[in-house]
Amino acid sequence: MIKKRIIPVILSGGKGSRLWPLSRESFPKQYLSLDEESEYSLLQNTFLRLENINYKDDPIIVTNEEQRFIVAEQMRALKIRTKSILLEPYARNTCPSVALASLIAQEDGDDPILLVLASDHKIKNNHNFINAINQGLINAVQGRIIVFGVCPTAPETGYGYIESLQELSKEYPVSNVKSFEEKPDLAKAKKFLSNKHFSWNSGIFMFKASTLIKELNTYHPDILNICKDALLGGSKDHDFRRVDIELFKKCPSSSIDVSIMEKTNLATVVRLNCEWSDLGSWKSISENSKFDINKNTLQGKAYIKNVKNSYIRSESRLIACVGINDLLVIETDDAVLVANKNSTESIKDLVKELSDKNFEESKNSRKIHRPWGNYKSISEGKSWKVKRLEINPGESISLQLHKKRSEHWVVVNGIAKVEIDGIISKLFKNQSIYVPLGSKHRLSNPGKEVLTLIEVQSGEYLEEDDIVRFDDNYGRITN
Repeated sequence: MIKKRIIPVILSGGKGSRLWPLSRESFPKQYLSLDEESEYSLLQNTFLRLENINYKDDPIIVTNEEQRFIVAEQMRALKIRTKSILLEPYARNTCPSVALASLIAQEDGDDPILLVLASDHKIKNNHNFINAINQGLINAVQGRIIVFGVCPTAPETGYGYIESLQELSKEYPVSNVKSFEEKPDLAKAKKFLSNKHFSWNSGIFMFKASTLIKELNTYHPDILNICKDALLGGSKDHDFRRVDIELFKKCPSSSIDVSIMEKTNLATVVRLNCEWSDLGSWKSISENSKFDINKNTLQGKAYIKNVKNSYIRSESRLIACVGINDLLVIETDDAVLVANKNSTESIKDLVKELSDKNFEESKNSRKIHRPWGNYKSISEGKSWKVKRLEINPGESISLQLHKKRSEHWVVVNGIAKVEIDGIISKLFKNQSIYVPLGSKHRLSNPGKEVLTLIEVQSGEYLEEDDIVRFDDNYGRITN
């Protein structure tokens, strides 16, 4: 058995716009439970499936400033310590992410193996997955850069392909890489399907940190040097690791495939036969869902008549469908998507158009997550807004004031500790309190259950940027 420290590197900063409207920029798909067979989010399952890997170290999770507390909370829920939650101020694709993780991994003074994983995959056969990881480890310690190739089951045009020098099989699961193919047209994909030299590029990689850094120095020293300087100019804040914003802004945007894998002579592909799926689109979600005799999938409150080959998902209201075929119908409390199953790749473009036209629903749902819990907008007018707040046990909002609005809090469930202009009081179910405009205030949950409140705001301006923070448990102090 190879006794080598393995650091999982989980890439978790995407927007997930192809799964709109369930996935939003404010709370993307990787933090949702989209697997019918699991109660955990895609991010949580990404780490949990590594349980049987020997010498596994705490993970490095790469995300962004907006999602940092979601990542921290989901890892805390599993009682998982992170080596680092790396915050990228700008999206620069996978190569800079992996470069930063490799540099951080070497800070302990040794040369660990990095296992790079996307946070939105589904793997049904975990036994075969772990076997493939162990096979990759044998080659990674010898200085190879491993990419895991999924055995194709269809002429898929949405994935990249890996061409191996030797045919891959159960008996011979490892080969050096001959070439990489970007997403092919259907004719090419059909040819690849019948050729055992071709496999889907899973986006899962494995290598020694020093190997990746050496290859970066050869093929993309600009990315490596900017990442080194950005780390040196950055900062640590508890589990969070920040890089220098202005330096990182200069970093080229490039994938590890284009920057390294297509250039290096160290690329090795390991066969991955584990019922793998990339849950990146509604098409892949529907294909991985249970369906009835007419190939329909129903989730939530849905009723159908004369419907075939459709995926119907309700999050809040009744969906009733009559006489439709090959459709996706996805409902949330503020948006509904209706699309042909063959048009799912266009959803990302649709979301961009909605964003360009300033539709708030393109980015945010009514439920907004914060490090202390969440809030949901219920109703609003020109000078008033009603929200439902949930404060987790032991958590509190910042000590803050608003210059343009007052607030009224009504406790629905739990115990509230309220501070207003230095005066502290406790509120119980059905009790309420008024927070005048301009008053310093803080709301905390001293209890052992979730604190639920109704907040009524009134004033000339009700947006979230009307907050001046004086003290905050999560480092969000107003300068």
